[in-house]
Amino acid sequence: MGDFIDDVPPGHVVAIDAGGRDDTTIWGDILTEIAHRRGIAGTVIDGINRDVALCLELKYPVYSRESWMRTGKDRIQIEAQNVPITLGEVRVQPGDILRGDADGVVALPRQHEEAILRAAEEIEEAESHIRKAIRGGMRLDEARKQYKYHQLQTRQK
Repeated sequence: MGDFIDDVPPGHVVAIDAGGRDDTTIWGDILTEIAHRRGIAGTVIDGINRDVALCLELKYPVYSRESWMRTGKDRIQIEAQNVPITLGEVRVQPGDILRGDADGVVALPRQHEEAILRAAEEIEEAESHIRKAIRGGMRLDEARKQYKYHQLQTRQK
């Protein structure tokens, strides 16, 4: 596990479908150090990782179901690389955009990038106006109505 790391281009995200396996780790300090040094953007694992202290020290983002200390050495093998996978219940294609923060990770299909970014920007702008209106004394329901907040949350046809 991990011999692929030198082939990952800088700026890309490593996504690993371990089927939610929780009896062994998929990622540890050696992979973290190499990924960080190579400029890889982060790692998303449908499974668990270990050696979290180094991830935090290097500020290298790893998103996984849990962290635990049991190594995957001789317990897990790579079946395929650069193929469609499932992370949780989400299908992810090579080249899709994975974005994570303190709340979790989302997968954005590359072919919908423009529409997703446009919608996200509209929502962020409306939320900014709503927060400003509330600080000025407006009721939340009135501010949401004025800035069409609920319509922004509705799927467009």
